[in-house]
Amino acid sequence: MQFQIIPVTPFQQNCTLFWCDETMQAAVVDPGGDIERVIAAIDKHQLTLAKVLLTHAHIDHAGATDALSKHYSVEIEGPHKEDQFWIDRIEDQKQRFGFAHAESFSPDRFLNQGDTVSFGNITLEVYFCPGHTPGHVVFFHRESKLAQVGDVLFQGSIGRTDFPRGDHATLINSIRNNLFPLGDDVRFIPGHGPMGTFGQERRNNPFVSDSAVGANR
Repeated sequence: MQFQIIPVTPFQQNCTLFWCDETMQAAVVDPGGDIERVIAAIDKHQLTLAKVLLTHAHIDHAGATDALSKHYSVEIEGPHKEDQFWIDRIEDQKQRFGFAHAESFSPDRFLNQGDTVSFGNITLEVYFCPGHTPGHVVFFHRESKLAQVGDVLFQGSIGRTDFPRGDHATLINSIRNNLFPLGDDVRFIPGHGPMGTFGQERRNNPFVSDSAVGANR
């Protein structure tokens, strides 16, 4: 599996293009905006887009979902159904954050813990990781030990929990019990900023490290 991170929107959100280098089938995770950049990357690599995947429905991650899915006539998978709350507020989010182009959408498939999503010969595992939003999911490619974690975890930080229906304790639990067990050597693509590894965060993250939560290993 290959990938390209495409920073989009004024929030520099890490929209990610994944593709199978055997079939050249692709998936886009979190198309928040700047759809022309996403289309240009798909064209550059001569890919066929198979689906749009969403970690959660905040506008900087989901604002161009409707436009991209219609442009390529592909289905939308994710997030978890609890994020319908945020999908219903796309218009409010657009006005609040000054997004010129963002439309509501209807996922073709909501995702749950234990589900998988596929494109080409690639299968991603789905992990339900609420806390930043109530319906946040994470995508994990076991073969390459790579996770797209959205706004759950960042290098040296964690997602905000002060938005409606955010919950700090739930977020910590999602990271500690659903992500870290995947392995210290797992690399992750966050929703914003540079990539990291779960091991680095387990050791050093001031919010969720072993020492921060009083965990013994």
